Amino acid sequence: MRKRTEPVALEHERCAAAGSSSSGSAAAALDADCRLKQNLRLTGTAAEPRCAADAGMKRALGRRKGLWLRLRKILFCVLGLYIAIPFLIKLCPGIQAKLIFLNFVRVPYFIDLKKPQDQGLNHTCNYYLQPEEDVTIGVWHTVPAVWWKNAQGKDQMWYEDALASSHAIILYLHGNAGTRGGDHRVELYKVLSSLGYHVVTFDYRGWGDSVGTPSERGMTYDALHVFDWIKARSGDNPVYIWGHSLGTGVATNLVRRLCERETPPDALILESPFTNIREEAKSHPFSVIYRYFPGFDWFFLDPITSSGIKFANDENVKHISCPLLILHAEDDPVVPFQLGRKLYSIAAPARSFRDFKVQFVPFHSDLGYRHKYIYKSPELPRILRPQQDPGSSPDPSMSEPV
Repeated sequence: MRKRTEPVALEHERCAAAGSSSSGSAAAALDADCRLKQNLRLTGTAAEPRCAADAGMKRALGRRKGLWLRLRKILFCVLGLYIAIPFLIKLCPGIQAKLIFLNFVRVPYFIDLKKPQDQGLNHTCNYYLQPEEDVTIGVWHTVPAVWWKNAQGKDQMWYEDALASSHAIILYLHGNAGTRGGDHRVELYKVLSSLGYHVVTFDYRGWGDSVGTPSERGMTYDALHVFDWIKARSGDNPVYIWGHSLGTGVATNLVRRLCERETPPDALILESPFTNIREEAKSHPFSVIYRYFPGFDWFFLDPITSSGIKFANDENVKHISCPLLILHAEDDPVVPFQLGRKLYSIAAPARSFRDFKVQFVPFHSDLGYRHKYIYKSPELPRILRPQQDPGSSPDPSMSEPV
């Protein structure tokens, strides 16, 4: 019996020992598993910010890349347009003509050109002339300011008869863009009217409410028609022609033609003039981005000539026989001052002016008159005031430099 029970006891002891060892190893395994999970949690919490930072960086890089791609597309589009424009202008010269005339730019907007009184010109009459068939031009006639009260309610016939009075007349030829109702133009009419002048101005065909297609020949013919219309009503009163900017090209075309037919005006006044349209186009601020473009003349200037646009002031002044006054601001950003000076240097020694005075009046850049504000000069009345007999009509050619 003892031998049989001993193995059983031993077996029980071995089982207990095995059980205790297995439970110990299970506990150890459990502890190890807990430590592993804790380590993984700690590692995960530390990695989360790193992952978020990486994701944010990737998004930022993605946005930058997208922005760079968009900028590159825009750059290529701008470059393509920059290269295409010269070819477009070369193939369609009419575009260049439109850019020179800018007759489609009507400023100020929403004004009724039939009512000059809306612009503060209560002594002005609006009427229409017909230089050619299918061409009608709108005209404003402002009488001297001293007649302001007498002019109220008067009709066109009264204004036409007034041209025969003893007051001198200025035919004003405006530049490109806008209409005869432009703000700076209206201010000049007021100044000249206050100095005792009749002021007659008009919109060339294709400008404002005038009917027709603009061209250099057409603009010149319109001016000739208005001049003849004035002379037919003004008797022996002096008639001066005043051109501004592009209007100086029309003015010299007109006066050259008048001199050739031996009916010159009493004086020619050029405000902010250029030498010729090619030099002006090359000097214009809009041409800066293309000035050094290969073939600039061929692309941009030749189409102007092929469109029949020259406005050759430098050639015209050699055939003009009447007093000449040139006004130019040194800070003119549209027509460079040196072009006005150059035109004077061409005109002064010309044989056609040997019996007439040629005057150049510069305005210092500190005055800020730029391209169209010379009318603000307090010296303007003195420049236009006669220097001879005080009782005679004003003669702009007798002015002195500012």
